[in-house]
Amino acid sequence: MKDDLNYTRTSSAMGLQKKLLSLSLKTLITIGISMGAVEMATAKSTLQLNNNAPSTYIVKSGDTLWGIAGVFLKSPLAWPKIWANNRDIKNPNLIYPGDRLLLCKYNNNSPLVGKDLGDGCRGIISRHTGKASRGEIRLQPQVRVQPLDGAIPVIPLKNIQVWLERAIILPQETLKDIPYVVGAEESHLMAGVGQKVYVKGNGIQTGQYYGIYQPTSPYILKDSTGHDYNAGNELTQNARALATSVNNNIATLEIVESYNQEVRANNVVLPEKDIRLPSTFYPSTQKINGGSIIRVLGSIGAATKNSVVTLDRGELDGLKAGQVFNISQPGHQIKDPKSNELINLPSEKAGSLIVFRTFDHLSYAYVLESFIPVKVGSNITTPNDVEN
Repeated sequence: MKDDLNYTRTSSAMGLQKKLLSLSLKTLITIGISMGAVEMATAKSTLQLNNNAPSTYIVKSGDTLWGIAGVFLKSPLAWPKIWANNRDIKNPNLIYPGDRLLLCKYNNNSPLVGKDLGDGCRGIISRHTGKASRGEIRLQPQVRVQPLDGAIPVIPLKNIQVWLERAIILPQETLKDIPYVVGAEESHLMAGVGQKVYVKGNGIQTGQYYGIYQPTSPYILKDSTGHDYNAGNELTQNARALATSVNNNIATLEIVESYNQEVRANNVVLPEKDIRLPSTFYPSTQKINGGSIIRVLGSIGAATKNSVVTLDRGELDGLKAGQVFNISQPGHQIKDPKSNELINLPSEKAGSLIVFRTFDHLSYAYVLESFIPVKVGSNITTPNDVEN
């Protein structure tokens, strides 16, 4: 990641010496894509272009990589198979608004998509293969000094921003010693921007900024013996505050920013600090044992396209940001009309999702597509074939 940042940012570009990311939502995240190093579930699939795949596509602001891949292919997951990886530059895989993409043919009519640098498909093919055509004058790579937040993301960042920047899942035992809000000024039940709250607990330092979080329902899973256990407590940030004084283990914090919720008693307080979320990740497939959707975030109903969900598998179970999975809905149980026996119908493919943030045994994922409403309890499975 360091090389990518060095390439896309310079010391003179927009003063980007600031922190990449903090819990206070002070900086932007751009999730880029690298199409050249993707693990595929199978290498035997035959690529299927969309019937109306264009020969030329101009990248627009608001595009996503998943959407662009779907313009050309029936299966966006197969995008790395047709992307022309330009070997002449540090990071050839980020796409920016205004880039002109060409659909070319090479190597026995195989499709190839790449950025047009002014020399058309001939240049795209030669840069991808590393072999210049006879008599060809190779173009020098064009350096583009541009921050990563200008690149086209894999998925719409606004749809996952809260869960990237203002949510965290912590083990149950860590909550015991975290400072918490005990009240607000003038005995108010809730507090907003410009108001003071009082916090009990150790570690609060005057002059430091803190995030104030609202605890949600814990994630209760079953272990290998069938017993329930707490897999983590989800906290969502509802405010940012400055510690103005500390007196006898009670700290006074002034709220400087609010995120659509007011602060109230029992909210917990965490110091602002850098968190190492990836600025780039690599869409891939990975075989896993089991795994299901256990919560639809921000909704009490079923998930649909663009929803964010929680999975009951995490980093310690082998999940990584960027992995793509199919969603399958368990089949209904019905009664045989003749024998009256109970029959379990086959599971149905409900859609697909991409993991974008992982914790120990839980992950956040974004629903890329849904054919039917996706219910809690739906399973995640490895795509058997990237073309299906």
